[in-house]
Amino acid sequence: MVDVSPKAETARTATARGRIVMAPATLALIREGRAGKGDVLGVARLAGIMAAKRTSDLIPLCHPLMISKVSVDLEPEGDDAIVIEATVSLTGKTGVEMEALTAVSIAALTVYDMVKAADRGMRIEDIRLVHKAGGKSGEFIGG
Repeated sequence: MVDVSPKAETARTATARGRIVMAPATLALIREGRAGKGDVLGVARLAGIMAAKRTSDLIPLCHPLMISKVSVDLEPEGDDAIVIEATVSLTGKTGVEMEALTAVSIAALTVYDMVKAADRGMRIEDIRLVHKAGGKSGEFIGG
């Protein structure tokens, strides 16, 4: 692991985004609350939050962090996709980019798991860091 002990504690935040594309009938199933496993968006939101908190258990060499805030939002887009956005914040010595990216990834995988019986052809796409602030490297704004 990288030694962060000499670093100053600063407010840090990161936002990641991704999407899961599916058949229109699958998104209709989710929107109408007819998925056999229950509230797909609610469960995926919770899974993303839990994943952000457990990132250091999942990714070798990630520091365990005392996260102050995690938000995960899932919004239908058009008739065949769900956009997932996660924002993670803390005051600490290392950034939270991996936590935001992990939250989006696990939320997308949870959506897939909950409706895979209806649509095994779903695609998880375009997971990326869209914003980072704080720390030595300052602000990053991505696409």
